[in-house]
Amino acid sequence: MSRPFRIHETPGHFQVLRPVTSEEILAMARALIKHQFARGQALTNPADTRTYLMLELATLEHEVFYCVFLDNQHRVLKAEPCFQGTIDGANVYPREVVKRALQLNASALILAHNHPSGLAEPSEADRAITQRLVEALKLVDIRVLDHFIIGGADYFSFAEQGLL
Repeated sequence: MSRPFRIHETPGHFQVLRPVTSEEILAMARALIKHQFARGQALTNPADTRTYLMLELATLEHEVFYCVFLDNQHRVLKAEPCFQGTIDGANVYPREVVKRALQLNASALILAHNHPSGLAEPSEADRAITQRLVEALKLVDIRVLDHFIIGGADYFSFAEQGLL
């Protein structure tokens, strides 16, 4: 059983006051980066977004489709898993994504999902659902800024590859 850890924080530096496990390190990293995704925080750095999504999705044993809903200044309204699947797929329903985006009054979205296989290359189904989501959200003036596929320590960005 692990003991609670205390962190001594000085600006830009952290000191853990006892030995910690790799799981505790990951938990601390998730907590620190999750702070950047708190409601109202602006996403200004794609690398931070990618790191956050990798920490959330890389170790999952089943596919999870994740959405980061943003306002018109790219401030986080909500970051949440929207669909959960099996080891090799998840059903994603554009209607439900549009409905949730409208509930949150989102102006933009960042999409993400993981590939438990560890391969971050998009499948034809990944490409098709991305296009369907872009088209559906465009009808209500909501932009898709990126779609990340996380495969363990690897990733694929539709925006970086010019596919959005």
